[in-house]
Amino acid sequence: MIILANSPTGYALGNGGLAFISLYILTLIGIGWLGHRAKKEDSLEDHYLGGRAFGFSVLFLTLYATQYSGNSFMGFVGKAYRDGFPVFSTVVAMMAVIGGYFIYAPRLYRLSIRKKYVTLGDYIQDRFSFRPLTILLVLIGIFGLGNYVLTNLLALGKLAEVVSGNRIDFNYAVIALAVVMLIYETMGGMRSVAWTDVTQGVILLISLGFIAFALFFHLGGPSGVAEGLESVRPDIWEPPSLKQKITWLSSVLLFFFGISMYPHAVQRIYAARDEKTLRRSLQVMAFMPLVTTFFLVLLGVMAISVFPDLQKSESDRTTLLMVGKLMEELPALVMMGPLLVAAVIAATMSTIDSALLAISSMVTNDIYRVKYPNSNNKTLTMIGKMTSIIVMACVVLLTILLQDQTIWRLLEIKLEVLAQIAPAVMLGTQIKRIGALPFFIGALFGTILAVYLTMAPDSKPLGVHAGIWGLGLNIMLVFIVHIFSNVRRTGSPSVAK
Repeated sequence: MIILANSPTGYALGNGGLAFISLYILTLIGIGWLGHRAKKEDSLEDHYLGGRAFGFSVLFLTLYATQYSGNSFMGFVGKAYRDGFPVFSTVVAMMAVIGGYFIYAPRLYRLSIRKKYVTLGDYIQDRFSFRPLTILLVLIGIFGLGNYVLTNLLALGKLAEVVSGNRIDFNYAVIALAVVMLIYETMGGMRSVAWTDVTQGVILLISLGFIAFALFFHLGGPSGVAEGLESVRPDIWEPPSLKQKITWLSSVLLFFFGISMYPHAVQRIYAARDEKTLRRSLQVMAFMPLVTTFFLVLLGVMAISVFPDLQKSESDRTTLLMVGKLMEELPALVMMGPLLVAAVIAATMSTIDSALLAISSMVTNDIYRVKYPNSNNKTLTMIGKMTSIIVMACVVLLTILLQDQTIWRLLEIKLEVLAQIAPAVMLGTQIKRIGALPFFIGALFGTILAVYLTMAPDSKPLGVHAGIWGLGLNIMLVFIVHIFSNVRRTGSPSVAK
């Protein structure tokens, strides 16, 4: 039967449920094969951008499935369990991300059509014609994407342990799912990834509808949360300190500048059929945190009164524990259990394959192709596929070694560094007169400061994230170096317009 049963770590699927999940995963390979069959040519543009032909439905669902991953379904919920109501600031933060896209995405899309960009590095090199800046930002992007793959593989491994009742080992689960993603990602490229994202996005929306129903009509909604927390965690109701408020604002800024710089999201901007499709997709995406992040954070807060004694290392499993609780109390909806598990798997795998594809494209297009400019498309595509295999193998190993880390902390580390790309992209698309050197110096020293503070005992001085301190230095150096360069060249300062 497809049921959820008691297990030492929470609630596990029965044999029928595991069979359903296995069938779903195998279906993704079939979709990858269809994507391979649909390939029109053996080129980087077709492999990495799906021929730039994504209409509204595909573009929106692939953006949605990529944006909401294991970080959201497990990391956000775990963070809400540990910290309570303050984590609702992530709803605002995720909405702010779309504002970040609107600063540069429409203009970047028009440039990409005219100049045939495939990666973020293509834009950087075309705009600034300075290889050190391109290499620096590409390496930052690869680091951020590698971390993204790591956090989501971590979520998949923890998920497999829980839903199988520890019958499936964390390490074996990570390896097996990584192989599945490699198969369909290397077969069909962006087209296969986007088509699997459509399937995964639909599953996410259906599952979130169930979670919303359960939260508001069975577990009591916000009023039920308040009553439960009053007895279990009364400290949550204390007014936030000034430092906490500063940290909330810092988190919103970190998401705004960091997530909007995801290289795999940039490639989806390039893949849109036209600018109208891109704008419509982003406009709808702006409201999705209200029906995704909000319900996930509420689920984590409600779990505090339902499972009051979870350790920090167990908190990332909160989503699955709550799903098990709902299935236990609502047996009429027991068939939703495997679908909810599939939703978490879907969200996680869609993000991993997107990030992996972006890493592959950046290594192939921005590094290998520059060194070997006469390589043909077939060779470049093969190099991209080999890169995917090597990167996945390295990240799987790191995932196994770092499986005790919380997903939220790894997410923060990624965004601290990715945010340093923002000035070159956001300001670079808007202000023509700032050259390459200011952005290079800003990004270099901003990244150094962000990494240094991230590794320090207090990674949030005065409540501000390391990445925001780095970004502040980054932007300040951009304008200082720009003004100083103009003074040296013309003898008088000039203001960029």
